[in-house]
Amino acid sequence: MLTDRRKELIAALVLITPFLVIYGWMFVWPTIQMVTISFTNAPLIGKGDWIGLDNYRALLADPVFHTALWNTSYFVILTVVPGTAVALLIALMVSRLRGWLQSLVLALFFLPFILPVTVVYVIWDWLTNVRFGLLQGVIEPLAGRNVNVWRTLPWFMPGVALITIWWTNGFSILLFLAGLRNIPRDLYEAASLDGATRWQLFTRITWPLIWPVTVLCLTIQLILQLKIFDQVYLFAQGGRTRSTMVMVQYIYETAFQRNQGGYAATVAVMLFIIVAIFSVLQFQLLRMRGAR
Repeated sequence: MLTDRRKELIAALVLITPFLVIYGWMFVWPTIQMVTISFTNAPLIGKGDWIGLDNYRALLADPVFHTALWNTSYFVILTVVPGTAVALLIALMVSRLRGWLQSLVLALFFLPFILPVTVVYVIWDWLTNVRFGLLQGVIEPLAGRNVNVWRTLPWFMPGVALITIWWTNGFSILLFLAGLRNIPRDLYEAASLDGATRWQLFTRITWPLIWPVTVLCLTIQLILQLKIFDQVYLFAQGGRTRSTMVMVQYIYETAFQRNQGGYAATVAVMLFIIVAIFSVLQFQLLRMRGAR
């Protein structure tokens, strides 16, 4: 028995060694390097002098970092929970369809997810154009005039959040549909025979059984939206880039435009810590709620 167990252990180590090597080379080592560089004044390329916690002290007093942190947090609030709720609602509606109609509707909702961000930018920049944009017909009654969404600060972040939900929700819809299909139909039939309403079916059967998928979607969305960059960078071109700055954009600007590799690494470390803490905390809290 000991010999068999030793052989199994050796086989397991042989199988996981390639993954461990690649993971260590592609993630662990760069992370250690990033943390190390954050304690120096290194440029983007090359070595720098050790300055200890000076970068972190400067970061805490940096108003641009505070703006980037607030904008990122605001964007997360606008997208994570609302986007997941919309995806669940759409999945519930799509799940009631059958055959080719369900496939067609699902494809229409999933299609934006496969578009490159530049295509998304061109589509929505055209739709919201002040002179000829089709959506100005909706914006004008609300604002009383045509609005340049991407040059008007109160409109900018909600507009980007709306586009992001439209663009990325296809993946969450697929996850919810997979979860809904795993719920046994017998439960619904038994509850219907007992006189349960649609709301009771949702709150007593669907929602509890689909909660693990909801936790997964919320966690994935949180991680993705904390790392928002592409949409904000593209739509803010020529606009108030400082006012709309987000964390990853600040890292890019500090490293590639100001050649401050050490300070950019400090911002990246802070973002890494924020993503790790909030992702683990949210996942554990939601899992604990589902267990109850």
